Amino acid sequence: MSKSGARRKKLSSAQRRAGYAIRRGIPVAIVLAVMAAIFIADRAGVFGVAPQGDMEKYHDREFRVARTIDGDTIDLDVPDVNHRTTRVRFWGVDTPETLKRNTPIQHFGPEASAFTKKVTLGKTVRVLLDPARTRDRYGRLLAYIILPDGRMLNRVLVAEGYGYSDPRFEHRFLREFRNLQKKAKSSRAGLWKRVRKEDLPYYYSNLRLATR
Repeated sequence: MSKSGARRKKLSSAQRRAGYAIRRGIPVAIVLAVMAAIFIADRAGVFGVAPQGDMEKYHDREFRVARTIDGDTIDLDVPDVNHRTTRVRFWGVDTPETLKRNTPIQHFGPEASAFTKKVTLGKTVRVLLDPARTRDRYGRLLAYIILPDGRMLNRVLVAEGYGYSDPRFEHRFLREFRNLQKKAKSSRAGLWKRVRKEDLPYYYSNLRLATR
């Protein structure tokens, strides 16, 4: 065999080995890319778990409320991932909707939104987190909000009938909020004064309403 033929054979063998290595490397690269994407999404709270740093950044710290969204959601004047502010969803309470897409304004929703705006907008509040879970599936911070006068807003909203004790997720004040709701319902506070069966959220569709 000529020297040129040997070189071509050697080159062809090397090319085959290189091609094989590339083919083996492609699946590995794909797996690594997927793992990186999952890691980034996890840190952003896409899966409803606690991104590293939330406790250090927010827990037991004070922030000014930059905006109120509705009765149970506000924006804090502190940057979050890819946002100028941090959106907070109140733990353990669910107020009637006023801005949800494809959903009409619900009974007592405007009153709940107005109350939250009155006691929080432009004011400095203290944020308390649960280390077991700091974000919901939408990436919002889950928190208990302490007002300037020392009251917990989540507790006040339930006790005064501006919202419902949310039974869908476990949290440390679940039993207390449930009892506060019973008292608010019994005294017909807030939304309980004129609420109808069709006004109730789906998770309370079987709740008995007192009549007088």
